[in-house]
Amino acid sequence: MNSVLELPPGPLVVDVDGLELTELDRQRLAHPLVGGVILFKRNYRDTEQLRALTTEIHAQRKPSLLIAIDHEGGRVQRCREGFAPLPSMQSLGRWWDSDSVAAIDGAREIGFLLASELRDVGIDFSFTPVLDLDWGRSSVIGDRSFHGNPDAVVELAGALIEGLHRAGMGCCGKHFPGHGWVAADSHVAIPVDTRSLAEIEPDLRPYRKLALDAVMPAHVIFPQIDSRPAGFSPVWIELLRTEIGFQGVTFSDDLSMEGASVVGGVLQRVEAAWNAGIDFLLVCNAPDKVDFVLSNWKPELDLARMKRISLFITDKNKDPVARRPNCGDRTAGLAAIETIAQGFKPSLTNLT
Repeated sequence: MNSVLELPPGPLVVDVDGLELTELDRQRLAHPLVGGVILFKRNYRDTEQLRALTTEIHAQRKPSLLIAIDHEGGRVQRCREGFAPLPSMQSLGRWWDSDSVAAIDGAREIGFLLASELRDVGIDFSFTPVLDLDWGRSSVIGDRSFHGNPDAVVELAGALIEGLHRAGMGCCGKHFPGHGWVAADSHVAIPVDTRSLAEIEPDLRPYRKLALDAVMPAHVIFPQIDSRPAGFSPVWIELLRTEIGFQGVTFSDDLSMEGASVVGGVLQRVEAAWNAGIDFLLVCNAPDKVDFVLSNWKPELDLARMKRISLFITDKNKDPVARRPNCGDRTAGLAAIETIAQGFKPSLTNLT
C-alpha cells in the first residue's frame, strides 16, 4: 500500500479529467505547486461516484488538497441530479423586496443546504457568494446577483454566509471590486469599467461590511484606478488588504479566461497574479497549460502567503467526514426553495 504524500499545499488550483482520477491527474496533484482541485459538471455522474472521486483526491496528499466547485445556485450549479435545485440569488433579492426578514432567513437556510450537500459528498468549498451589484448591464452576472441595492446584497449574502459557516464551509466573495457594471463577459472578452473610485464605492460596500474568508477579484480593468485587470493589480489587492482590511485568502478567477489574456500567455498570467498578491491561482480546462506552468513556474514562495493558504485549507475547510452536518437540518432550506418556487407573497406585517 502506497504511503500518502506529505506535502504543504501549493498555490495552484487545477482540474481533473473526468469521473475518476487518471494516472496523469495523480501526477499533477502530486506536484508541490498544487494546493487544490476545482470540479466541473464533467466530474459528476451521481453522488456515489462523486463521493468516491473526492475521497480519492483527498487521499492523494497530507494535508489533503482543497476541493472546490462553482455551486452558486440558479444557472451556476455544477451538480444537479441528487442535489436540491438551488434558486438564483436574484430570486432571493426579489423575496427581499417583498419580505426582507423572511428572505434573510431563507438565504441563511439555503446557504446551509448548499454547503451541507456539498460537504456530504466530500467537496470542501464553493466559490460563493456573488457580491456583484445588479446594475442591469451585465448578462454574465445578471440573475447571479442578489440585488442592485448594496444593502440588500450585504444582508442576503451575510445570511447565506452564516448558513455556509454553520455547515463548516468557508465563503468566497466575488468578483472584487465588482463585475456588475460592465456588459462584456470576461470569459470571452476584456471588460473595461471607466468609472472613478468614488463611483465604484457602492460595489465595494459588501466587501467593507461582510466578514469574508476568501475574495476573488474580477478580470475587469478599471483604468481610472489601474491599467491592469483587478486580479493582476497590486493596486487593487493593496486596497483590499489595507484600506478595506481583508485578511483572508485571495483566489484568481480562471486564468484561462479571455479576460486574463491582456497579461500574456498562461505563465505570464500566473506570474502577474502571484506578483499582484493573489494566493490561489486557478488554471482550468486547459491541461496543456497546467503542465506548462508546473514545468516552468519557479515562484518565490513567501511564508506569510503560504501560511494563509495552509490555514485556509486546514482551518476553514475541515475534513468533510468530521464536519458532516445533520441531514435533518436541511428541511428549512428546502422549504425556502419551495417558498420561492411558489412566488412568495408579502407577509401581513409588511402590508400594515
